[in-house]
Amino acid sequence: MSDTRRRVKVYTLNEERQWEDRGTGHVCCSEPDSLTVTGEADGSLLLESKINPDTAYQKQQDTLIVWSEAENYDLALSFQEKAGCDEIWEKICQVQGKDPSVEITQDPGDESEEERLEDMLESGHPLELPPCEPGCLEELEELVMSVLPSPVRREKLALALLSSGYIRKLLQLFRTIEEEGDRRGLQQLHQIVRGLLLLNKATLLEVMFSDDCIMDVVGCLEYEPALLQPKSHRQFLTETARFREVIPIRDSELRQKIHQTYRVQYIQDIILPTHSVLEDNFLSTLSSFIFFNKVEIVSMLQEDEKFLTEVFAQLTDEATEDSKRRELVNFFKEFCAFSQTLQPQNRDAFFKTLANLGILPALEIVMGMEDEQVKSAAMDIFSYLVEFSPSVVREFIMQEPQQADDDVLLINVVIKQMICDSDPELGGAVQLMGLLRTLMDPENMLAPASKAEKSEFLSFFYKYCMHVLTAPLLSTDNTLVCLYEDIYFICVTCLFDLGFVLKCQFSFVIFHFHKETCNNSLIKRHLLICYFQPNNVGCLTLGASLV
Repeated sequence: MSDTRRRVKVYTLNEERQWEDRGTGHVCCSEPDSLTVTGEADGSLLLESKINPDTAYQKQQDTLIVWSEAENYDLALSFQEKAGCDEIWEKICQVQGKDPSVEITQDPGDESEEERLEDMLESGHPLELPPCEPGCLEELEELVMSVLPSPVRREKLALALLSSGYIRKLLQLFRTIEEEGDRRGLQQLHQIVRGLLLLNKATLLEVMFSDDCIMDVVGCLEYEPALLQPKSHRQFLTETARFREVIPIRDSELRQKIHQTYRVQYIQDIILPTHSVLEDNFLSTLSSFIFFNKVEIVSMLQEDEKFLTEVFAQLTDEATEDSKRRELVNFFKEFCAFSQTLQPQNRDAFFKTLANLGILPALEIVMGMEDEQVKSAAMDIFSYLVEFSPSVVREFIMQEPQQADDDVLLINVVIKQMICDSDPELGGAVQLMGLLRTLMDPENMLAPASKAEKSEFLSFFYKYCMHVLTAPLLSTDNTLVCLYEDIYFICVTCLFDLGFVLKCQFSFVIFHFHKETCNNSLIKRHLLICYFQPNNVGCLTLGASLV
């Protein structure tokens, strides 16, 4: 058996109903009847879970097994290979005495004795679907709604729908009814399609979200009975929110996956806001579908270095039009957001790939553009990079002086953006302030190579960046009286800077760098500014910084 066959990622569902990656390892069935996942990196125990005869396990998308161990504690194993998933699924079904061909082994909720008896009596009989005709829609709607409380009947309905190709017939009927303008029929189809989504079956979702079906599914969901007029979701998806390929995507599977994920996310967020906890639980498979699609998209893009190289080439090319550059930056912002679905070690590798391809010098260029939207997106990307790999960012920053003037260094570009923030609330300045603190914080620097990295970077900062950071304070002295209002604005901005400078000084004391501390005139100027500032808020800030 190959190592990759049992290779899995372990996920847990958090309180916000988002999947969190707990690590990669290898799964095995240990005695007595337990699932054990051993960490790939260090051999640590990532998961030990007894296969409970009464637990509802679900198999989704060929490579996923999902279950709940306690209230609000959901787990998932994502297998690298389908064969490994099938193997573990058979073991689970064997322990529970179930047929491995089913997708769910138990009822995740509580059934009454009457419902259990009814399920037992019906278990040997296939479920019959009404003819796919306009006159039978009411019967079909009642059938779909009636099976939702029972997992056995949900399973049987799903099998019946799949075996007969019923979903595609139903969507073809939708097109006919819409052409005829049959409002009652369209409202019934809305209820039916919504009910099919609530069946919570991955195999049904794969059909409903396929290229030839998904827009008709969206169409059915436009005709909500409570609305006087149908929504225009299809028009929005096809006209307003059209996917633009910033660089042609040659991989048709990747292109299809991106289109599908955006549309399914739209269905979840815009069309199907859940009205109850029950519905939210019924739609858990939909959330999983989106999450694992995003993981796959990031992995596929990361492996396509030719595509990424072309994107970077256009992003840094001076001949690239501003509108095109804006699209490229927004693409990378979305790309980085998707990367949050990766596990930590893969996420680090992902950002190192971007760094090697030139994301940081590219950001340096776009941060200097006049377009506020582009600058904002670039800052968001820079935030991702600093958050996930501050050492990579520091390494790039320290190599820059060999190739550029002080004023165009990336870190100085960031400082200038912070000082010149056009937002009256200084939201951007606060965000950038936090990033600079993260870069300068000794706790974020690598240990025992530690001291060298800490001292070198702090020394670098004082040599190449301090004059940029302190420029607003030093520039106000001679014009203080006649520029009262401007001074007030500059002072508010500089309060962030000064608190940061004092933090840097303290870090320097820790590492015995006494000779390059801030000039006391900075403190004097700050206090002078605060003297002219209403309510002396600056003095309070300075005191807080010193503490």
